[in-house]
Amino acid sequence: MPFPTGADADVLICGASFAGLTVARELRSTGARVLVLDRYEIGERQTSACAAPTEWLRNLGLAASIRQTFDSLLVHTPAVERARWPLPFSFSTFDYRQLCEELFEQAGEAEFETAKVIDRTGSQVRTDRGTVTAPLIVDALGWRRVLGPGDNFQPPDGPLSRGLEVHPAGLGEDLELWIDPRYVDAGYGWSFPARDELRIGVGSFDPRDPVKQPTLRLVEDVDASPDGYQGNWIPHRIRPATEDGVFFAGDSAGHCLPLTAEGIRTAFYFGIALGRELRAAVEGRQDRAAALTRYGDFSASHRWKYESIYLAQQSIRHLHGRPLDALTRIFTRRRISDWAFRHYLEIAPPQFAVPAPPAALRSPALRASTA
Repeated sequence: MPFPTGADADVLICGASFAGLTVARELRSTGARVLVLDRYEIGERQTSACAAPTEWLRNLGLAASIRQTFDSLLVHTPAVERARWPLPFSFSTFDYRQLCEELFEQAGEAEFETAKVIDRTGSQVRTDRGTVTAPLIVDALGWRRVLGPGDNFQPPDGPLSRGLEVHPAGLGEDLELWIDPRYVDAGYGWSFPARDELRIGVGSFDPRDPVKQPTLRLVEDVDASPDGYQGNWIPHRIRPATEDGVFFAGDSAGHCLPLTAEGIRTAFYFGIALGRELRAAVEGRQDRAAALTRYGDFSASHRWKYESIYLAQQSIRHLHGRPLDALTRIFTRRRISDWAFRHYLEIAPPQFAVPAPPAALRSPALRASTA
């Protein structure tokens, strides 16, 4: 079925997850026609363990989606069975659908349509439901970078990690990590409780390493059931955030952090930065070229931080045994843990979300939605 007549927009956002919805939220007061496209309904397809620093969720007005909150991390290695790392900030798991729906609700009169984005020619984006034209185009579709020029990298040859997790019913009190070659040589396993379910999985920094059997092994070891599979490829190298006139955010720009594979708060962070530049463009305070330059430079200014963490990621396969055990014990000291994790949080600090964008000009009840 083709798009309704007049399928043009002032800002076209391709991708309706963390980054894309955050960009739309930033534009809510502009009066511009903001159209969000995704092949799935909003909140329909969760692809991560869904956890973020609690302060980020609160500052974005998304606290209602929180399921469980933690102030420490329990780490397991072959020799150190339980090492508790205190955190200087709390981390929360959340409900993906609820968070996405609340984020979209904050976007005011942004419109949403289900459509598979295929490619782009200039200001026209082709989908399986027709073509949309917009002067400002955002690719927040994930690691495939659909709207980028030329051929994109493909797994297992590209700079991608891979992860798989299951969601059995169950209760847990701790965020847990397993750094153990029994599960994966270069990577880690995890269990993130979310009130009435456990999100258990294994991720590998080497895209050629299988993760299904390691995930099943971890699930068996923690006496859980392999229910509700989900997996994804995770970019672990930062990429240009603007290219050929398109703005990229979230995984399409490689904004997922290496080593930890944390990509939700960085999607919020860069989504806000992009949204602010687009807001200035649609309000006439700068032109499109300036928005492309400013956002591209902002993202690129973080490259050295990403590359530093990437070097740590590359060295992890050499840290098994005594070096890993020593490092694991060092991080149980609050002073060291606080110093390291505060610096880590400052890569995408939660105060960046404040102040919120101005309120929507008109009632969100007037928005169009997918039929």
